[in-house]
Amino acid sequence: MLQGNSQLILVIGGARSGKSTFAEQLAIKSGRSVAYIATATASDDDMRDRIARHQSVRPSSWLTIEEPLHLAEAVQRATSLADVVLLDCITVWLSNWLLAQEELRPLSSTPSSLYSERAMQEIEALLQTAATLDASGPTCKKLVVVTNEVGLGIVPAYALGRVYRDILGLVNKRLARDASRVYLMIAGLAVDIKRLHEDASL
Repeated sequence: MLQGNSQLILVIGGARSGKSTFAEQLAIKSGRSVAYIATATASDDDMRDRIARHQSVRPSSWLTIEEPLHLAEAVQRATSLADVVLLDCITVWLSNWLLAQEELRPLSSTPSSLYSERAMQEIEALLQTAATLDASGPTCKKLVVVTNEVGLGIVPAYALGRVYRDILGLVNKRLARDASRVYLMIAGLAVDIKRLHEDASL
């Protein structure tokens, strides 16, 4: 039997693995109203192009909430407007969040555990919000969260890269623990790894 918050679905994978497309298809197939929380900001020409491409393929009926930092508040707002909330993505949010931590700099003199503790407080607030969503009946809500798996490559050469990788790994594990479904994207194909995990035995 699947465990976790039935309102929360996690979609995880590498770059260009099809995460966003799969999450969007889940939302479309639900046939319900959708609010899209975008964490990316148009910081350069490449990001502006990426944002424009994502916007061009989303249904015009979807509501878009641009929020680079405050996830719990954005989800609360989105669920008051729609039945399905698609948060894309945790990876960009964490980058935004780390860069906003001015009081913790310089990184070389700040324990990485302090970054982790503060980031996890943000994630706990998000999960607490998800836990309050209506889970049954015609008004039930769903939260689909997209994130990247960045822990399969080489060890980053710089301290900020290592802190980022480590915190994202902790964040992903925490989200996966609460999610009822965790889809791993590989070459555009989704594998329900939480179901496989719960079925696994010797």
